[in-house]
Amino acid sequence: MTEASSPATYEELAPDPDSPEGKSLLRKAIGASAIGNATEWYDYGVYAATATYLTDAFFPGDLGSIGTMLGFAISFVLRPLGGMIWGPIGDRIGRKSVLAMTILLISGATALIGVLPTHATVGVWAPILLITLRVIQGFSTGGEYGGAATFMAEYAPDKKRGKYGSFLEFGTLAGFSAGTAIVLLFELVLSDDQMQTWGWRIPFLIALPMGLIGLYLRSQMEDTPVFQELEQEDEIKGSAWTRFKDLLSNYWQPILVMFGMVIALNVANYTLLAYQPSYLKNTIGLSETSGSIVVLIGQLVMMAMIPFFGRWSDATGRKPMWWGSLVGLFVLALPLYWLMGQGFAWAIVGFVILGLLYIPQLATISATFPAMFPTQVRYAGFAISYNVATAAFGGTAPLVNDAVVENTGWNLFPAVYMMGACAIGLVALVFLKETAGVSLRGTETPSKENDFRMLQGMKPGS
Repeated sequence: MTEASSPATYEELAPDPDSPEGKSLLRKAIGASAIGNATEWYDYGVYAATATYLTDAFFPGDLGSIGTMLGFAISFVLRPLGGMIWGPIGDRIGRKSVLAMTILLISGATALIGVLPTHATVGVWAPILLITLRVIQGFSTGGEYGGAATFMAEYAPDKKRGKYGSFLEFGTLAGFSAGTAIVLLFELVLSDDQMQTWGWRIPFLIALPMGLIGLYLRSQMEDTPVFQELEQEDEIKGSAWTRFKDLLSNYWQPILVMFGMVIALNVANYTLLAYQPSYLKNTIGLSETSGSIVVLIGQLVMMAMIPFFGRWSDATGRKPMWWGSLVGLFVLALPLYWLMGQGFAWAIVGFVILGLLYIPQLATISATFPAMFPTQVRYAGFAISYNVATAAFGGTAPLVNDAVVENTGWNLFPAVYMMGACAIGLVALVFLKETAGVSLRGTETPSKENDFRMLQGMKPGS
């Protein structure tokens, strides 16, 4: 008889990150994580950049812009449900399997928007079909982002989690910028009539090959060493429902802390990235093309700075990054929004500064939030906390901003709304425990104390 092979050790599952094998594995993990996030945000970028075309195609009438913003916001209604379903499943069967499903749903639904009939063709069914696809996107995104962040954080070396985790957020802006840039390119080479008739469809169709590339990259990866270690030690027990109940019963404190931080993060995020093109055109009075150029320049500057802030957080910790960002936005949001109203050049300056103030939050998401939960509930903890807060406050930010500005004429309201969100984030930040450099292994919440036990040769989480 042959002896049963012993399970692989963590060191075998996670090779030295400085070795050729370890470097190759990290590159694959970065690509597999970032491509899905880029596809998700490519959709948001295209939707925001084509908002005026979608209004004419699907929501004709006096309330057209509100209808388009509603189409943006409605995708967030299903995000919490997606997080509640995909997250516990990802903690039960693994991160890789869930991420394969979510990227297919996101890219497929985005591509289908590009072939939808318009209101002129099928009447009220046109907006209904659009809203349905946005709901599918939202449900899928509820599992995609938390899973990708968890996947990247668990693959990254503990001392360099900020550096490697920042590439996921680089994918965020790369996807959004690609969506904005592609729409801008078509606006430059096509006539207004061509763009209105069929040109707006092509950027949506591009999402499908992006999704297929992402699926291929993810299929080439094993699940994370941290998850495999627990799985081999038979620590992954019970159903997904058990994971969900365990999370709510035992980890409600980090859920609340993360909830408050995500309110600040995503009110700023969706105000600056999703609402800004419409704001620059309809409120500031810039042309469609000029507004797109302002946002694109800001996004490119932010992309360039993301890896820098990610690495910096490994040296200084996550909390200093967040303190500086939240205080900076709270103090400077009003004067910078006033500055953006002074013309095209000043709009670029104001938007770039706002983006630089915001980037320390975005760059450290994957290093900060997954470390707030232990392995067996990490995916669900991130996905549920993040998506509930995002649905309630972040995803609705464009709709709230548009409604208040349009009905009151108060052009500086987006800055005030952002300041209120930052105040909530500052309160939550007080209760955040610093986890820079600590291990994500084990069944206990990551901490320096848990790392000390591992150094003493004890089982993680014992």
